[in-house]
Amino acid sequence: MLELKNIKKSYKTGSFIQHALKNVNLKFRTEEFVAILGPSGSGKTTLLNVIGGLDKYDSGDLIINGKSTKKFKESNWDSYRNNCIGFIFQSYNLISHISVLENVEMSTILSGYSKKRRKKMAIEALEKVGLKDHIHKKPNQLSGGQMQRVAIARALVNNPDIILADEPTGALDTKTSKQIMDLIKEIAKDKLVIMVTHNPDLAKEYATRIIEFKDGEIQNDSSPIKEEENQSDKFKIKKTAMSYASAISLSFNNLKTKKGRTFITSFASSIGIIGIALILSLSNGFKMKIDEFEKDTLSQMPIIITEQGMDLSTMKEMANDKDNLKEYTNKKKVYPLKTVESNIHINKITKEYIDLIENIDDKLIGGLSYARMTSLNILTKTNNEVKMMDSTLFSALPSNKDGSDSAVMNDNFELIYGENSNKKEDLLILVDSKNRINEKLLEALGYKDKKEVKFDDLVGIEFKIVLNNDYYNENNGFFFINTDFNDLYNNDNNLTVTIKGIVRGKKDNIFAEMSGTGILYNKKLMDYIIDNNKESNIVKAQNEKDYNVLTMSQFENDDEKDKTIAFLGGEAVPAAIQIYPKDFDSKDKIIKELDKYNKGKSKEDKIIYMDQSEIMTSLSGSIMDGITVVLIAFSSISLVVSSIMVGIITYTSVLERTKEIGILRSLGARKKDITRVFNAETLIIGLCSGVLGIIIARILIIPTNIIIENLSKLPNVAKLNPVHAVILITISIILTLIGGALPARIASKKDPVIALRTE
Repeated sequence: MLELKNIKKSYKTGSFIQHALKNVNLKFRTEEFVAILGPSGSGKTTLLNVIGGLDKYDSGDLIINGKSTKKFKESNWDSYRNNCIGFIFQSYNLISHISVLENVEMSTILSGYSKKRRKKMAIEALEKVGLKDHIHKKPNQLSGGQMQRVAIARALVNNPDIILADEPTGALDTKTSKQIMDLIKEIAKDKLVIMVTHNPDLAKEYATRIIEFKDGEIQNDSSPIKEEENQSDKFKIKKTAMSYASAISLSFNNLKTKKGRTFITSFASSIGIIGIALILSLSNGFKMKIDEFEKDTLSQMPIIITEQGMDLSTMKEMANDKDNLKEYTNKKKVYPLKTVESNIHINKITKEYIDLIENIDDKLIGGLSYARMTSLNILTKTNNEVKMMDSTLFSALPSNKDGSDSAVMNDNFELIYGENSNKKEDLLILVDSKNRINEKLLEALGYKDKKEVKFDDLVGIEFKIVLNNDYYNENNGFFFINTDFNDLYNNDNNLTVTIKGIVRGKKDNIFAEMSGTGILYNKKLMDYIIDNNKESNIVKAQNEKDYNVLTMSQFENDDEKDKTIAFLGGEAVPAAIQIYPKDFDSKDKIIKELDKYNKGKSKEDKIIYMDQSEIMTSLSGSIMDGITVVLIAFSSISLVVSSIMVGIITYTSVLERTKEIGILRSLGARKKDITRVFNAETLIIGLCSGVLGIIIARILIIPTNIIIENLSKLPNVAKLNPVHAVILITISIILTLIGGALPARIASKKDPVIALRTE
């Protein structure tokens, strides 16, 4: 069954070589009690370790069931120790931080038995040695004899073929020694028991065979095996493996014995998690506040469609464009340059598109504003002098389709003086939050250099809207501005419009603040001008001949303005449209309608729109994300430090648990099982530090919110997203596993024989 052929084993210390075993040749029977006698240093324990697969022989061969072990891999030796060998040590070698039952179960865990099966096996083994009533005690709660009985139960639980006992009674009194030896003798009835002892009386009383050892050589064998003796092949070697659950349980029990250190380690490791959790909480909270703010203030920012369009994605693409071309290159090549002009899309706003907008559900639209390419010819009379008004001082206010005040006006502006009957003849002055208006407008109204002007002086001011037929004169087919402003002012065809009231943006309304100041007119006035200018001579002339004309914004100087025609009316198709959604949900539905129009159309025929609220949201979100990333980067330094610290703590644990490593290896644990045990320990620490960090962060959020509210009047800003919490706990686990990977690897490479000697 078991045979040693010419086994040699030596140890080298510096230049000194000690020969522990010298050409040892031995055969063992399947059922006998062998006592190996010899003085200290004779090689007895080395022989036992070689037989048990804890120590590797230098040369020769250990034959099991007629099979050589020369080509055994680490995994083969691990399986051999677990299935075929049961160790009984002089110092018991029990794992102190787990119960008696769990100590005995360890071999069966490595054998892969189910939880129910291994518990039953362990209880039966403890019952055999008389310790059934002590299964839940820790080893340090037992006497020496009881601990040795636990060690015997552990050796027996897997029903191995060989029991190796190294001075099993060396630490016991005479009475207890006899009890242990009687127990071992009973075991030897159906197993091979090899016991190392320096006590010849003990050997003679209990052993069926005595082998005397000296200086690594056999001196005498009381019952050598004869050639004609036949031995049955009993050994059955199957692979061992420790499950992750078992590794976690083992490490968890170890950590429970060091609660203080585990807590301090977890707390130190959690500092980085706490910092990042607070940053993410603030970032998340501020984003939510920004979203609320945007919904309140940006929801009615318009969707703008102009003749020249550029969408947000194109803007971002241009901003991120990096051609990586070298300056002042010697290459004889030219390269394309992307410019704003090359990225502008020409929108062909058609009657069909206008109809689409007009047919959008009124419940979605807070207001509509059309910028028509038609002349707004405005004259005013101040101090008996007639002047032409700068049309840029006038703005069309957003209105409903019927021309009435829209929700945009009602929600964002308030009438602070006068009235607004919403007639085409009614104008409003828009002032800012400090009741200021453009100084050029005040000058045009006759109040140049005035520090203040009463509302009463402004309300009631009249203007004359001059139609194109009167505003332009024809000469040889060309049209010029009529410069007789006095005559124009008194023309019966003019429309008289009057400032009826003064409006101001509502408090803390960003949309109103961005609207500027000036004179507002409504859709009814614009429709009146368009309808009348459609019938003008200048339009008819344009339809008959191809005139090259310039708009007001294209004049280079005032002189040219007098010589060149300003505008030719034409079809009432707007040059720009502003759609004011009632809220964010309405905006999304409107955009779906606009996108539906573009579906299936060629690139040239598509209408590109600009969503101002999306631009603002994207900008604020990018800024917030950038700040968050920078702060997290700084906090992550503490995570790296924590990872290093966990590595140091894990290595300390490896040193503390060195003997446990030896015990596990003697029971058949693989190197990867040892790695798994310490990885499990770092995993538990990582989980604890992550959870602890989240808990502490949640607690710190309370005073953080109180401080922020006192400083900024914003309540409950910091809010930790549960998804972020889970991610941070996962990061904590990963980093601690990385930090503990090297110590775990070191643990797996420890020599089991040396590890077992560690105290």
